[in-house]
Amino acid sequence: MDAFYASVELLRYPQLKGLPVVIGGGRRGIVTDPVELQQFALLKNYVGRGVITTATYEARALGVHSGMGLMKAAALAPHAIILPLDFDQYRFYSRAFKSAVLELAPHLEDRGIDEIYLELTDLPGVQADFGRQLAQQIQNRVFEKTGLTCSIGLSSNKLLSKICSDLKKPRGISVLEPHELNSKIWPLPVSKINGVGPKATEKLNELGIVSIGDLAKQNPVELVERFGRSYGQWLYQSAYGQDDRPVITHSEPKSLSRETTFERNLHPRSDKAMLTPLFTALCEKVAADLQRKGYVAKTIGIKLRYEDFSTATRDVSLAVYTDSSGKIREAAGSCLKRIPLNQRLRLLGVRASGLLRKQDVNTAQTGFTASLFDE
Repeated sequence: MDAFYASVELLRYPQLKGLPVVIGGGRRGIVTDPVELQQFALLKNYVGRGVITTATYEARALGVHSGMGLMKAAALAPHAIILPLDFDQYRFYSRAFKSAVLELAPHLEDRGIDEIYLELTDLPGVQADFGRQLAQQIQNRVFEKTGLTCSIGLSSNKLLSKICSDLKKPRGISVLEPHELNSKIWPLPVSKINGVGPKATEKLNELGIVSIGDLAKQNPVELVERFGRSYGQWLYQSAYGQDDRPVITHSEPKSLSRETTFERNLHPRSDKAMLTPLFTALCEKVAADLQRKGYVAKTIGIKLRYEDFSTATRDVSLAVYTDSSGKIREAAGSCLKRIPLNQRLRLLGVRASGLLRKQDVNTAQTGFTASLFDE
C-alpha cells in the first residue's frame, strides 16, 4: 500500500491532499478533529521523543522518512502537518484492502498491516501477459473498495517482487521478466534488497559494493568470509534474484500484543490515575484482537520499559484459555504486582500468548504456573 497510514488519514482529512503530512507521536496536544486547516498541528511545534511512522510523499520530498525522530524531522520540514496514530482505523482499512484483493487473487500471504504477497501463476490469463492485466484489476478493485492506492511488483519470486513494488510508487505496476534482471535490478543500490539493512549497506559500501550489480560480481567465498556462511551466501544469491520461498497462505500467530510509548516518562505511583485506564485499555484491545481473530490465550504477560531503557516482563499461565478482557486485565494486574515499580516508565505493554483457535479449545484443562523474566 502507498504511504498507508498517511493515505488513510487523507481519507479523513481530504483538505490535506498535496501537503506534507507526517504520522507519529502521541495524541497529547495534537488536534484530532480540526475544522479549518489552520487548526492542524505543525511539526515545528512538536515537543517529545516520538518518531515518524509514515509520511506523505510530499513530506518525504523534504527529507523526512519513517523511523526519523519527530524533533529532527521538524528541522527539515517545520511546516509539515503532524497527525496522531489511529491503529483502529488502519486495521479496518487493512482488512478492507485484503478482502478486495482476495476477490481476484485467492492465494494471499499476509505480511503485515499494509503488505501482502500473491501467488498468481495458475490464475487465468496471467501467463499471457505476465500478470499485467490482473495487477491493474487488483489496483482498481482496491481503490474502488477503499479509496486507497497500492503499488504492485510482478516477478518470478518474492524477493524480486518486493524490490519491484517500490520502483514506481505511488500507484505503480512494475514488471520484471526473467531476462531483465541485469538491466532493471543490477543498477539499483544494494539497500533495495529486502534484508540488507543500514549496517550491512554501510559495510558493503565500504567494500566498494554499492549497487546490486556490484554485489553480483563478488566472489561468493569472500562474501562468506566477511559476512558469515548463511548471510554471505544469501547476499550472493539475492544479487542473482534467487529466492525459492513459497507464498504461505496461512500461518498461526504465536502471540498478540498491544503496547504504548508515553510522551513523557510516567511514574507508576504518582501517575497512577493516568496509567490505570491506559493499562485497562491495552487489555481490552488485546481481548478485542483475540475475539476478532477467533483465538483464545493461555498466557498473559506485561512489559515495562523504564526511563533508563531497561525492560522487565512478567507473565502468568491461566488454568483455562480466555479471550475475556476482564480475565486478561486480572491476569495482567497480577503480573504487575510482581514487578519493580520504583522507576518512571517509558512504555507499557500487554501480551497474550499460548494461542489456540477458539473452536479447538479442550475445556478440561487444569494447572496454574507463573514465570518471571527480566531482560
